[in-house]
Amino acid sequence: MTEFLLGLRLLFGAGRGNRTRFFLMAVGGSIGVCCLALVLTIPAILHAHDGRAAARQPVSASKGPADGTLVVQRSDAYGSRPFTRVFIARGTEGTRSAPPGLTRLPGPGEVFVSPRLHDLLRAAPAVKGLLPGREKGTIAGAGLAHPDELYAYIGTTRARIAHEGRTLKGFGYDYAPSPAVEPSTLTDVRFALATLVLLPLGIFLTVCARLSAASRMRRLAALRLLGLSVKGTQRVNAAETVMAAVLGALLGLGEYWVLNQVMSRTGLPALRWYPDDGALSATTVAVCLIGCPALAWFVGRKSAREAATNPLAVRRTALPRPPSKWGGLLLIAGMGIVSGFCVSGVLGHPASSVGVNGLLVVGGVVLTGAGLVLTLPLISYVLARRVAGSTESLTLSLAMRRNEAEPGSTMRVVTGLVLLVYAASLAQGVLIQMEQATRPDGPLQDYSLSLSALTPGQQRELGDVAGVRAHAILMNSWVDLDSMSPKDALASSATALIATCAQLDHMVERSKGCVDGKVMRLVDPNSSLGSELKPGASFRFRLSGSKAGHLDIGLPTRQVVYSASSVSTVGGAVLLVPPSALPAHARPRDAEFVLTSSSEPGQVRKVLDDIGAIAPIAEVELVGLNVQGLEQISVVETLLGLGMIMGLVIGVAAFLVSVTDRAVERRAQVTAVTLIGARARTMRAVQCLQVVLPLGFGLALAVVTGKLAESSYLITGGGAIRWDVAGVPLLSVAVAGVVAAAAAGSLPLAGRRIDPELIRRD
Repeated sequence: MTEFLLGLRLLFGAGRGNRTRFFLMAVGGSIGVCCLALVLTIPAILHAHDGRAAARQPVSASKGPADGTLVVQRSDAYGSRPFTRVFIARGTEGTRSAPPGLTRLPGPGEVFVSPRLHDLLRAAPAVKGLLPGREKGTIAGAGLAHPDELYAYIGTTRARIAHEGRTLKGFGYDYAPSPAVEPSTLTDVRFALATLVLLPLGIFLTVCARLSAASRMRRLAALRLLGLSVKGTQRVNAAETVMAAVLGALLGLGEYWVLNQVMSRTGLPALRWYPDDGALSATTVAVCLIGCPALAWFVGRKSAREAATNPLAVRRTALPRPPSKWGGLLLIAGMGIVSGFCVSGVLGHPASSVGVNGLLVVGGVVLTGAGLVLTLPLISYVLARRVAGSTESLTLSLAMRRNEAEPGSTMRVVTGLVLLVYAASLAQGVLIQMEQATRPDGPLQDYSLSLSALTPGQQRELGDVAGVRAHAILMNSWVDLDSMSPKDALASSATALIATCAQLDHMVERSKGCVDGKVMRLVDPNSSLGSELKPGASFRFRLSGSKAGHLDIGLPTRQVVYSASSVSTVGGAVLLVPPSALPAHARPRDAEFVLTSSSEPGQVRKVLDDIGAIAPIAEVELVGLNVQGLEQISVVETLLGLGMIMGLVIGVAAFLVSVTDRAVERRAQVTAVTLIGARARTMRAVQCLQVVLPLGFGLALAVVTGKLAESSYLITGGGAIRWDVAGVPLLSVAVAGVVAAAAAGSLPLAGRRIDPELIRRD
């Protein structure tokens, strides 16, 4: 306790500069604690989302009381957002309990809507067609997964839903039918966030705990020489770091509380929550208030060990020992694991993530990241020593000799940015893997709408939607089921695609033999559809707006050979009919209007939103994709984007703190070199090279190791994409930007004011 009190007296009695450094340590730690609290709270936000979604889920049975309450649930899409409607017909028997968010069940003709749907009804009155009845109130937050949800309870009569209604037994499931993020994907997201945020965060908190380390070590060495014990010297140093960590943790929790209040009201793209969802839990508070001071205590004891055990070397500023080579073993082990999985992909026998391989992938990624961090001082030392021994440039020699003398400071300066680049590759891999799992394996996405639900004007507007590559009509032939057997009816039916050759080319991957103005047979070599049909077979298609009322088309011998993705709407058609073959003003009766766009998730969301604006009450079928999957992609992209932003903030903060602290610590050396004749331009170049060379080498290594780790994750994931070549240019541009920003940020830190007194100061 005596040593702890001595540390506090030294802290507040060692001058303004020491107190300023203490508060800088606390503020820097608060930024890290705020980010840590946000990462720890994200799973709780998603759990609260799923908990409310599960609590309102209708529990029903096919059989029940004769006059029981009936329920029918409809989950559609409005644009790119899910739109859920629950139709309830109250009965005199059975449950009368209200769902969460309502005080009673709606009566016939009554509609209760979510606040966001209430606003939408004012902006788009056509949506009222989906909600038969009058609005009686809004659903409280307890009945909504998130504030932006489109949800409605609609009261109706038993007669209207008797044929498909189920008897309502109550509300509440043990699980959410459509979780915000699937559990398997959430595991990947947690892993990515830990790599993006927690690893750089640990480095940043370590950096904050070691501000002005050289000055403090000299002061601790003086105390040791005056007779203080080894453990007592370590306790004196720990007093300052622990107090700064405790103050920083309290400030960080307060910053998070403010951030949660602001972000929960403004929201993030595709992710909204209520303030109570993001409230600090006891576990999060304990981790921040106990874990961060414990880390500071560990760092403080370790950093004071040299001053306590060898104080004369510290006072005389002896050269430190070369960095340990043990960190390189971790890097080699991690690289060996991820490289092994990459080799399995190259040989055409990709390893699966089932069983032990799943643990090996995670272990390889973690070992590679940890080894990358621990190997940076050694890399900086070897690089500096070799360059300084071979160069004839005074500027380069000064810069490298400084890095050779203090290789540990390099890790504190560049590690945060290097880890950020390494983690960015993993984040790209998670997004690629999820997109492959939730969208069709192909470059195109089809949208199908019932033609009868569209007016001619809406049909024209939909064809002009930005991002739509082509539009066409799929019409089904009419068969008289009363006059033939089901087998004969199946052989006499066909689906025709009404499109031009140009439209067909944009809807499939490739086609050959198409001639405009001719009815032609569609043939996919990879499909047996229509193979039993003989040329000359006639099919009747019913029309509206035509005197004849129908159109008879015979199966021709001329063929169009095409190749389409496995979920393309064209794959169900056997005839290509030119638009000119239809009579004027005629519209097929049993038909669908089909749009085709790129399958890129952002483009799909934009097209869906435009469709919702033009035809709000039309039901849109996403061929091979569901809106919930699209929404999950948006949530994951938001979470990973948030992680990237936090990682960037932490990395930049660690860089700025480290570079500034190192510049202050080296003022005496800079002054000495300047007094013997070095120019200010030379000193600025030296300061820049000290940062840029190890940073550039570390970032290059991070790109290589990150891409190998990402590829091992993609290969074991079993997706079609195993090598993310498309992400390399973006990552390279980011690396170049980081190096340029680091160089620009290092230039002003050499200083212009020369104070010879610094040489004599302790």
